[in-house]
Amino acid sequence: MSWKSRGEPSSRSVISKKWTLLLCLGCFCAGMLFTNRMWTVPENKGITRRTAMEEEQLKLVSEGCNPKALHQKEVKRENKDIFGEVSKTHNAIQTLDKTISNLEMELAAARATQESVRSGSPLSGDSKTTDSSRKRRYLMVVGINTAFSSRKRRDSVRATWMPQGEKRKRLEEEKGIIIRFVIGHGATSGGILDRAVEAEDRKHGDLLRLDHVEGYLELSAKTKIYFATAVATWDADFYVKVDDDVHVNIATLGETLVRHRKKQRLYIGCMKSGPVLAQKGVRYHEPEYWKFGEPGNKYFRHATGQLYAISKDLATYISINQHVLHRYANEDVSLGAWFIGLDVQHIDDRRLCCGTPPDCEWKAQAGNICVASFDWSCSGICRSAERIKEVHRRCGEGENALWSASF
Repeated sequence: MSWKSRGEPSSRSVISKKWTLLLCLGCFCAGMLFTNRMWTVPENKGITRRTAMEEEQLKLVSEGCNPKALHQKEVKRENKDIFGEVSKTHNAIQTLDKTISNLEMELAAARATQESVRSGSPLSGDSKTTDSSRKRRYLMVVGINTAFSSRKRRDSVRATWMPQGEKRKRLEEEKGIIIRFVIGHGATSGGILDRAVEAEDRKHGDLLRLDHVEGYLELSAKTKIYFATAVATWDADFYVKVDDDVHVNIATLGETLVRHRKKQRLYIGCMKSGPVLAQKGVRYHEPEYWKFGEPGNKYFRHATGQLYAISKDLATYISINQHVLHRYANEDVSLGAWFIGLDVQHIDDRRLCCGTPPDCEWKAQAGNICVASFDWSCSGICRSAERIKEVHRRCGEGENALWSASF
């Protein structure tokens, strides 16, 4: 009894330790299993939810459905619409301004025509055909500036590059080109000088008489009156002024101007910028030299006076504003000054100021026929009445060029 009683506690102790170890292992495993389930599932769900939300936001952004992006796009779209409307309105206003300006110039031109008819100018036979002339549109009106003392020059031009008689009428009807010598009146109205010019006009019918008293220092005024009278008499695309001691190839001039026919406010010529001469007694002295800055300064760019052309809108502008346009001593400077500050396109074409042979002859042989030829040293062809025939023979474009040209 004593031995059994001593052994029983030992057996129970061994068994209880084994079970205790097993129970511990079982509890540990159960705890591990339970812990993994409790933490893994919520974590996966959270990650899944956040990923889905981010993907949804990315999808919204990519599709442009982000509220901020949508708002920004709406603002940009509204701004574009506003800018577009403002731009359209601005363009419409500019178009309306141009239309009003054109209508004003047309109205002024019509008034100038009416006034010229009432006052009896122009005084040549052209006044009788003013209404019929304005029914058609001409390509250009070429006004040859001349003086009472230049009868020989006029005859030399008639014998060379200016068609005469029926050919001149054909030139007007078929090619739309008007050519006239431009001259005013003597200081004594109806004097011997006026009577001689009237007799010359009856013979040739190629003079445009201006309501202007002739004089060398009045060339700027004559230029204004010429353009005002020409635009009131003939409806043309271009109005040209040329001196009577310059050789001109009419067909080449027409082809040159036709290239710019669809443009507006054109001022075409050989652009230059000569010195402002302050010294009295010299040729081309400028009494108002002080307006051009310090002594030694140069003029602004302007076309040399031997030959230049302007579009109809500029000729109309001169006609409307002739009473307020300032005149300088040199008429080419005056014309350039009238366009300063205006939206005018200056076209510098050196073919309008070629030299006399051999310069123009070499260019003609190379296929680059000159529009106008003269000597810079003489501001025209030196001794033009004697030499212009030689210039015409060597540098002229040929009569067939004029009649075969298509303007």
